[in-house]
Amino acid sequence: MAVKQKERKWRPQTQLIRGGTRRTQFDETDEAIFMTSGFVYEKAEDAEAAFKNEIDRFIYSRYGNPTVEMFQDRMSLLEGAEACRATASGMAAVFASLACSTNAGNRVVGSRALFGSCQYILTEILPRFGIDITIVDGPDLDQWEKALSQPTKAVFFETPSNPGLEIIDLKTVCEMAHNAGAIVIVDNVFATPLLQKPLNFGADVVVYSTTKHIDGQGRTMGGAILATEEWINEILNPFYRHTGPSMSPFNAWILLKALETLEMRVKKHCQNAVEIAKFLVEKNEPTRVLYPGLGSHPQHALAKAQMLDFGSVVCLDLDAKKERAFKFMNSLKLIDISNNLGDAKSLATHPATTTHQRISEEERAQLGITDGFVRLSIGLEDIDDLKEDIEQSLSKS
Repeated sequence: MAVKQKERKWRPQTQLIRGGTRRTQFDETDEAIFMTSGFVYEKAEDAEAAFKNEIDRFIYSRYGNPTVEMFQDRMSLLEGAEACRATASGMAAVFASLACSTNAGNRVVGSRALFGSCQYILTEILPRFGIDITIVDGPDLDQWEKALSQPTKAVFFETPSNPGLEIIDLKTVCEMAHNAGAIVIVDNVFATPLLQKPLNFGADVVVYSTTKHIDGQGRTMGGAILATEEWINEILNPFYRHTGPSMSPFNAWILLKALETLEMRVKKHCQNAVEIAKFLVEKNEPTRVLYPGLGSHPQHALAKAQMLDFGSVVCLDLDAKKERAFKFMNSLKLIDISNNLGDAKSLATHPATTTHQRISEEERAQLGITDGFVRLSIGLEDIDDLKEDIEQSLSKS
């Protein structure tokens, strides 16, 4: 099977369409879907050599698959990483990256502002295995400095965070973490590889839910872990191979197709999101509007320094009242109510009763997630239709 050179220095949009492409002997235009669980060997000795890693070939689709490998190669090129492993979901990527990096007695430092399931892994699952967890307020560098003044195995955070859009100083926290002996794992899902590259700021591992912007059309689950070849092969692969969080070939093919339009979609997401953020500020009806691209955002200058644009998520607070938030969401005619984000369709979420319902009211208050807090994932619809829908909904809330 012919393989196009992974090392070609194409520009990002070309890599999104052609990077990592493999063609079979049939010379197909589109990437092939290898819907197979396993692979055959001409001789028993070949199977033995494959399992001893004496020859490089596909063995079993839980370990590797040609379609999945095309997606992994394309993601590596996009991120600027040496290697990638695709997973069944974003949470599989988060858990695998943390679990393979830590042992009983190790210490992990994480930011407070995390997606609900990420927080559950840090505060509930990892401590069951004897791992010590310290939580800090992400934007507070003094807290990071104090937490990282003692040996640490891993650091985990999101920037921007879900849903409160906190921005963490990537370069400074990475330097502190490395001084403490820790690897840095960054969930970059809100920024996408097009708007922010954590590896360039010192991060060691980057994780994604490819379900979000990378698919961007609400069709499939997936995740990705990107790092050096050494870390992927020596640290992640044994865990990945024996616990089975691998991506299906069909999902990998869908994501390959989605990558072809990612740059165009993300650009439009950002254009629409900043327009909606400004529109909400002008309306003066939400008591708070959060968007990293607004000068009023607490970390706007840092976001501007780290990111090429500010993403697709805009948040608003309606007097901290659940009744107002629900009236607003229930009055929407165009924007759908959903707990997903990064979709072509605009989506509204009430984090306090969905994605972050399991954490205490006190913890939600620390994160700024009031009962009136609404997360809007701004899609690709006509901007005037979105404004009209939000305006009529605000008038009823």
